[in-house]
Amino acid sequence: MEYLQTLFLSLLLLFSSCELTEESTVNPDSEEPENPSTFIRGADLSYVNEMLDCGASYFDEAGNKENPYVIFQKANTDLVRVRLWHHPDWTDYSDFEDVKTAISRAKALGMKVLLDFHYSDDWADPAKQKVPAAWLPVVDNTPVLADSLYNYTFSVLRQLNALGLLPEYVQVGNETNSEILRGPDGTNTGINWPRNALLLNRGLKAVRDAASEFGKEIQSMLHIAQPENALWWFGQATQNGVTDYDWIGISYYPLWSDVTLEGLPAAVRTLTETYQKRLMVVETAYPFTLDNNDSANNILGADAAVAGFPISEQGQYDYLKALEKKIREGGGEGLIYWEPAWVSTACSTQWGQGSHWDNATLFGHDNQANIGMRYFTGE
Repeated sequence: MEYLQTLFLSLLLLFSSCELTEESTVNPDSEEPENPSTFIRGADLSYVNEMLDCGASYFDEAGNKENPYVIFQKANTDLVRVRLWHHPDWTDYSDFEDVKTAISRAKALGMKVLLDFHYSDDWADPAKQKVPAAWLPVVDNTPVLADSLYNYTFSVLRQLNALGLLPEYVQVGNETNSEILRGPDGTNTGINWPRNALLLNRGLKAVRDAASEFGKEIQSMLHIAQPENALWWFGQATQNGVTDYDWIGISYYPLWSDVTLEGLPAAVRTLTETYQKRLMVVETAYPFTLDNNDSANNILGADAAVAGFPISEQGQYDYLKALEKKIREGGGEGLIYWEPAWVSTACSTQWGQGSHWDNATLFGHDNQANIGMRYFTGE
């Protein structure tokens, strides 16, 4: 999220200590739900494990208390996206142990997984791509740093494969508009393409080598925030030899994009046809209310409204349907909602108790699924 993640970096550190609560169980023998659609509808559920530990209860649209993974599975969600930080020392979540839990819960219910490598101990985004602390000593030795990236990527996938948790999709970096693995502060000062290309290609090769060694298919993705940035970035990447990937992933938040909803198909078509890659919008969101459910300031406000889509449950649902239509028109093949279950809890960020996203989830302030959840069924 180009501007959204920039706001995160100044707005939140994530949640403080939380009490563990009992959660619903899932059935590991569940079969994958049938979904005849070739269009992928997904949800980034990276916060869900933390929300459960913080005491959140979730309810389906009928008002029945249910495990959130089950709610999304029953809504026919195809894919769960999960972020992975290297060794975060400021949170107990989005590390390898938490990611294993999230993937196991998603796969137990037949949902596929997109694993999002941030290659950082903290949020990675266009404004900041900070090298993990463990790799800081070699940040200026590009060949050694590239080997560290390769070995880490391969090792994570090998461990997941041994547990039967290999993801179907892997993002090599998160919103890599700027050069990856920067240090020490990670700020964006331009792109040194020879260095950037070597690092990205080593990550992509680790995915290819893992798939080959394990005899499994893993589809790789590069992710850029906002379509207007993807248009120039993928051109430069191609010129510098970054070509061996399967998917273009983009974040699309109309509030922070120069591309309108009406203009999106042309941008998507240019990307898919120019680079002959599949394309998925891997992050979007839309508020269903302007009311705040806690003391944590909400990131999406009235300025997030798109003409024709009022800030309401119906407006949120209609926005998702319209966005899918525009993605399809351009030849895109998927849409993932970012953090639709980041509800308010007793846990706190540095700036307030609760969630900075509670008005943009797919759950009302009573934690009951709203009509936006129907989007996943293809209604």
